[in-house]
Amino acid sequence: MDGLIDPHGGFRNLKSYQMAEIVSDATVAFCERWIGRRSRTHDQMVQAARSGKQNIAEGSMASGTSKKTELKLVGVARASLEELLLDYQDFLRQRNLPLWEKNHPQAQKIRKLAFVNNRSYKTYRTYIEGAPPEVAANAVICVIHQSNFLLDQQLRQLEKQFLDQGGFTEKLYRTRLKARSRS
Repeated sequence: MDGLIDPHGGFRNLKSYQMAEIVSDATVAFCERWIGRRSRTHDQMVQAARSGKQNIAEGSMASGTSKKTELKLVGVARASLEELLLDYQDFLRQRNLPLWEKNHPQAQKIRKLAFVNNRSYKTYRTYIEGAPPEVAANAVICVIHQSNFLLDQQLRQLEKQFLDQGGFTEKLYRTRLKARSRS
């Protein structure tokens, strides 16, 4: 899990946060281009993308005081991105556009961008802003899958930490017990 969680607590260094930020920026650009501004779907997609990103940040910020809250918020982020994934899949299905398989040549190209150093939305921009709807939607779907993969790893790691070490409340309880046994 090396590199998934910043030991200094900075959520901007979390790979899951970085990918979710790309998803958020890409979704705003995608919706501006392909989903009617007054459409409820437009707002829902943008909010789901934002929720994914924001809940990772909030969970990271809560980690110092509550592993339980961190787990919950990272789980909410994962659920938000899953909801967004369904919206993109619906977009393709409703327009009779193909959903790329994992090994589709274009999907492979986009998936490899995750290994670019200092990647940001700019790394993916041409696939979103300068491409037809099929390419744009499938490109964001690739990034969502990568984000979800990272979040799944992060959740497993957080669950293990919580089970092994407990959360803040459990640590306080153990400390109180030790203090009482000394007196």
